[in-house]
Amino acid sequence: MDKFFTPPIKEVDKEGKALYAPYSLRKIEASLVTNGITDVAVIQPERLEKVVSDKTKVIGVSVHDPLGLDPVTFKLSLLFGGGKSWLEQFFEELGDVISRLKKRYNFKVIAGGPGAWELTKSRPDWLDVLFLGEAEIRLPEVVKSLLKGEPVPPIVKGKDPKAEQIPPILGPTRWGEVQVTRGCPRGCSFCSITPETFRSVPLETIKREVEVNLKGGIKNIDFITDDILLYGSSKLRVNHDALVKLFTEVKRMGVDGIFWPHISAPAVRESPKTVQAIAEVAEYDFDRSVMPVVGLESGSLKILEKYMPAKAFPWTPREWGEVIIDATSIMNDNYVYPCYTMTIGYKEETDDDVQDSIDLVQKIIDHDFTAWIFPLPVIPIFTTRIKDNPFPVLDRLPSRYWDLLYVSWTYNMKTTRKLAPRLAGKGLTGKLVKFMIDRVFSSIEWFFRDLKESKGRKTLEFSTVNVNNTLGTIRAIVELSKLSFKKESS
Repeated sequence: MDKFFTPPIKEVDKEGKALYAPYSLRKIEASLVTNGITDVAVIQPERLEKVVSDKTKVIGVSVHDPLGLDPVTFKLSLLFGGGKSWLEQFFEELGDVISRLKKRYNFKVIAGGPGAWELTKSRPDWLDVLFLGEAEIRLPEVVKSLLKGEPVPPIVKGKDPKAEQIPPILGPTRWGEVQVTRGCPRGCSFCSITPETFRSVPLETIKREVEVNLKGGIKNIDFITDDILLYGSSKLRVNHDALVKLFTEVKRMGVDGIFWPHISAPAVRESPKTVQAIAEVAEYDFDRSVMPVVGLESGSLKILEKYMPAKAFPWTPREWGEVIIDATSIMNDNYVYPCYTMTIGYKEETDDDVQDSIDLVQKIIDHDFTAWIFPLPVIPIFTTRIKDNPFPVLDRLPSRYWDLLYVSWTYNMKTTRKLAPRLAGKGLTGKLVKFMIDRVFSSIEWFFRDLKESKGRKTLEFSTVNVNNTLGTIRAIVELSKLSFKKESS
């Protein structure tokens, strides 16, 4: 995992600081420097022991999924019998390093980031301050207090800055990340982003951050956004001119590719001309296609109306199926291949509700669209309106969930094979990815069929596999080999 799947960013500048870093850390760096805290270093976790000294006063850690409770991680762990995820393992290892260094140098530790809510459930003993929410306004105050030796509460909640209060990054980011919007105005109950927090970043700030990445040798820019079509929008209506200007001006700066991680189906359906326009500016084609995450959520009117009534806006929840079909067609016509995510397992969700979701998925399949569909257990994130809901467990999921999973993953494997040339890339990594697609993804259907027929009980067979020791790793490889070659041997 360390060497191949999660290799560290090794590049450092002449002072030993990370040359490239996740966008969140770059934003923290900019916020601190802008507020007069200039002795700041962004450091890879692997290099902490080399750089921390008695001069170190505060260490800040940005976490995305420290306990493996993110919907994707939680689902994959559930499918393979539960137990500790790699993310939790990595976080524990980092915690051990921080704890050991803290005993030696007596610094303070802050943790924040999108996964900070997880640490409210299990707080490490080495953590002094847990920071929840956006950091630009309150974090510099907290750090200044720690530097002065003043007391700080164990949990601090951030304050949302206005767009003009968000400083531009100072150093290049991993994958050329540049934020263009923050927040989402749809207000779904399962999401930690509240409607009041939506902001579009000023174009000049975006261009300054693009320039920082270009100077760092990065030619492809990845726009960070919860919905690219909401850039410059007001009241959830697409602003065509603002989007075309954004893509056009960034492309003119000498950028090679422009990509983005999220888009919403209703916005696509509302303005097909905008999707086509940005695709033309960014010069998308099969080899330069975009594969964003798109919320499909549910096919059940009951679930849609209760937990996400504004999801379909400017249409109604009753029109959700039509919105999805039309939007998928528009996206595919412009080389956008959606990764649809679904939220399954609400406390009053029944098999009939899941059947409605299966019916909607089947409509996508019947149209032969190019898309992926990932039914994820809904997670009661601490900062959402469903925080008091129970966590999904095997016995609490609707029994038809496993039918939905089977239908979706059978389709996903077909899509993956279709896009294999685009996904595999070149070189040794490309050859390995192609092998995985050819062998594993083409032969794994029996596993999801067994999950369907056993109503998830098949997952329990994997619960004793421990990949954190040599024997466990060998066993995991053997199991993977069985997945690869079972079809040929049967």
